[in-house]
Amino acid sequence: MPTLPDFRLETYFSRWEFAARFHLTASDAQTLSLTELLDLADGDGRARWDSLHLGYTETYGLPALREAIASTYDGLAREDILCFAGAEEALYLAMRVLLDPSDHAVVVTPNYQAAETIPLSICEVTGVALKADDGWALDLETLESALRPATRLVSVNFPNNPTGAVPDEVSWRRLVDLCEQRGIFLFSDEVYRGLELNGQTPLTQAADLSPFALSLNVMSKAYGLPGLRVGWIACRDRSVLDRLERAKHYTSICNSAPSEVLALIALRARDQILDRNRRIISDNVPAFEAFFSRFPDHFEWEAPQGGCVAFPRYLGTDGVETMCTELVEQEGVLLLPASIYGSVLTPTPTDRFRVGIGRQGPQEALDRWAAWLDKRR
Repeated sequence: MPTLPDFRLETYFSRWEFAARFHLTASDAQTLSLTELLDLADGDGRARWDSLHLGYTETYGLPALREAIASTYDGLAREDILCFAGAEEALYLAMRVLLDPSDHAVVVTPNYQAAETIPLSICEVTGVALKADDGWALDLETLESALRPATRLVSVNFPNNPTGAVPDEVSWRRLVDLCEQRGIFLFSDEVYRGLELNGQTPLTQAADLSPFALSLNVMSKAYGLPGLRVGWIACRDRSVLDRLERAKHYTSICNSAPSEVLALIALRARDQILDRNRRIISDNVPAFEAFFSRFPDHFEWEAPQGGCVAFPRYLGTDGVETMCTELVEQEGVLLLPASIYGSVLTPTPTDRFRVGIGRQGPQEALDRWAAWLDKRR
């Protein structure tokens, strides 16, 4: 296997995530404390927690947890769910299991880096960029033209990280149908589903629409519980899940027993947690809009359609890389510059940065940022 390149985001975070005073680029929603989460437990969940033994767990995942996950889909059963230690393990193993060196894959950009670097380490990959000048719209025509007889997999992420883009349902179903008609796996990263803004209806999950689709999700992003390290893949093709389960024997083997019970508790309180997180984001959007409106000569801002990250444009002559570096070094305000989302597959914007809007209390960081900009004028 070829050596994977440095993971730019994680390398950057290893330097700044816990050193910066203000984490203004967080990709997860506001988390809960253990006490807050346990307060949401039903009687069965609390009994499971209080009587928990710290032994090995089932490789597929706790049956009750898989049932709770399956209940978030339309018509799926627990047998259609395989749990992983976070979304990254699931993504990594899916690419290793589904792709061979003779295959071809299509990956939509911009994206979470592993979505392209892992398939690139296996086979030939074509990138298809979202249309930045059209609200980051999905370019179905270009995607279809990129397909080949050897295309085995198409990888997408909606709501998108870092843009917050969500395609319309008609375009989404056209993509699902296109993949199914050609016998191509659709790998759909749906980790921000449930954080759609302004009353927008979430996209139908890919695994509900086609047996050729794999839906990736995790407790980390929309639920704001990354410390649990519980993710999953939903897929109606159980032979695919069986292959993934055997691959998991070589990585985590099984999930953490405490994390599985806590994830079960959270999923049973799903509506309450997601409603809370959507309210936090909705309450934050006016603060970010007010900030960016103060500096129209510096920024172009658009709130995300879904998720808790956005990808504004920086207009300053010093460039976005300099702005982000000096801001975190001088004021402790952390953003992610465009280079983190650079792609070898397609041209990607060099004048944008990721900002997170899912954490409570961003105003102090915004005030620091504004004062720093005022001093530099």
